Amino acid sequence: MAILLKNIFAGLPKTVGDRNASNSMDREWTSAIFKEPVEGPVWVGKTGITGDGQADRKHHGGPEKAVFAYPYCHYTYWNNELGFSQITPGGMGENFLIEPIWEDTVSIGDMFQIGGAVVQVSQPRQPCWKPARRFKIKNLALLLQNTGRTGWYFRVLQEGFVEVGQTLSLVDRPCPEWTIVKCNQIIHGVQLDLEAMRSLAECQLLSPGLRETLEKRIAKREVPDIRNRVFGPNE
Repeated sequence: MAILLKNIFAGLPKTVGDRNASNSMDREWTSAIFKEPVEGPVWVGKTGITGDGQADRKHHGGPEKAVFAYPYCHYTYWNNELGFSQITPGGMGENFLIEPIWEDTVSIGDMFQIGGAVVQVSQPRQPCWKPARRFKIKNLALLLQNTGRTGWYFRVLQEGFVEVGQTLSLVDRPCPEWTIVKCNQIIHGVQLDLEAMRSLAECQLLSPGLRETLEKRIAKREVPDIRNRVFGPNE
């Protein structure tokens, strides 16, 4: 079954909101989550696509998070199952909107050819508070995390032009056991499974940053406090 690139989105950081608002969800904030559709051939470089950027370079962007991909089918879920009609394609801040593909059918290290580029799955997205602020749904990051509808990142192995309507062709699948679903279960599990975490941390094709995070959790032997990530200044 062909995997289709339905849309490409890009955007630069912008500041919205009211710094004096009494409601935290209405306060001023800066983000590049507000992506717009891109037409025609788009250059996919080692650190991202032309015209795209990040406001928080500590947690977003860079070679291991060059392209954020999100399955098209999830928007049906957010709209039909939960009634979030305002969440439409591009809303999660993705660069590539693709179908048919899901978190249980893609694995760390999967290598795809698309147009002139070759990309490789590097890690799941770890949902933060910004989609929640955008749509004013305070628990949205938790919903993303708990439903497993996180999407994932690509690193770019070969730079090149891509275009909407092209297909992603699987070139190699070196780690079929490490699906994004399985990674999410280990990373976001409420129980501390040290053996599973060690196994995942040993996957050489998982992004170095996430491997380091797992190793720190193993050393501390504790489930991390996620409130700052999923709620942040929205609380």
